[in-house]
Amino acid sequence: MKTAAKTAVVICPGRGTYTKTELGYLSRHHADKAALMAGFDAQRRAHGQETLADLDGAASYSVSRHTRGDNASGLIYAASLADYLSIDGEAVRIVAITGNSMGWYTTLACGGVLEAQDGFEVVNTMGTLMQQSLIGGQIIYPFTGDDWQDDAVRKADLMALVADIGARQGHVLGLSIDLGQMLVLAGNAEGLAAFEAAVPVVQGRFPMRLANHAGFHSAMQAPVAAEGRAKLPASMFSQPRLPLIDGRGAIWWPGATDTAEIWDYTLGHQVTEPYDFTRAIRTAAREFAPDLFVVTGPGTTLGGAVAQSLILCEWQGMRSKADFLTLQQTRPVLVSMGMDDQRAAVTKG
Repeated sequence: MKTAAKTAVVICPGRGTYTKTELGYLSRHHADKAALMAGFDAQRRAHGQETLADLDGAASYSVSRHTRGDNASGLIYAASLADYLSIDGEAVRIVAITGNSMGWYTTLACGGVLEAQDGFEVVNTMGTLMQQSLIGGQIIYPFTGDDWQDDAVRKADLMALVADIGARQGHVLGLSIDLGQMLVLAGNAEGLAAFEAAVPVVQGRFPMRLANHAGFHSAMQAPVAAEGRAKLPASMFSQPRLPLIDGRGAIWWPGATDTAEIWDYTLGHQVTEPYDFTRAIRTAAREFAPDLFVVTGPGTTLGGAVAQSLILCEWQGMRSKADFLTLQQTRPVLVSMGMDDQRAAVTKG
């Protein structure tokens, strides 16, 4: 008897996920999608940019080269969309799609709002505009311990500190992304430095500045949003083929989406206001109750934020990292396509 397909919510990663270990990702996993990649590279050449083939096929990984917004965005979009297209539809029935930050653009392409080449144009345009302006920066800091148990008091204290710093003369600081049990903050140099000086170092690496990241999802990006709206017309946007969950946790339904509104959100609120990835995952869990959460590549770091977000909403009774690991070992609920062993569970052999 044929096994019934498992239902899944697909999650597309954002910036910072194409790292040293991902070098060669496109050639390793997607040599069969040469025509798709050629279309992306034709756009890159037309703008005088390095091709994805050259970036992905480089002899070595370079932080200064590969993490630039005008390079990283295209690499991540191409890898993520290609992974989505590789999912075995007989084994997995996709019920909704969401993403983190830049992953919202990929979500639009996976869900049919943007054609693949139009989606690349959006990603490449916005990544280039961000890189050219590079307004502000980002820093990441956790509000829970290694056990991933919710600490609402600690989160409130940190957000009060952020508000205090952001209110100081010459300082800009605010929430950029609510990322599971991590706070991603956006600010200017003074605001970021003040936060770094005010909090203890935890886990040996936080607070962590994110290389080549602007102050995404903040009012600082209003000029970038305006340029994006001028370059990318609403006519590119269509009805979604599947439900899409945005950075507010709102659902865009097939046949019931105002395409002008989703364009306005994508190049407006999504750029200049905080992105609530935690809420997006909560909506995905509670509204669609999938068998699996499938995180496309590249990279593997977003899986932790997904698990933490599920713990925060106590999905399947989980309240800690130990609870998640127990469930994952007995009945896997999270698949990371950036990991070869997990990838095989949702792709054709």
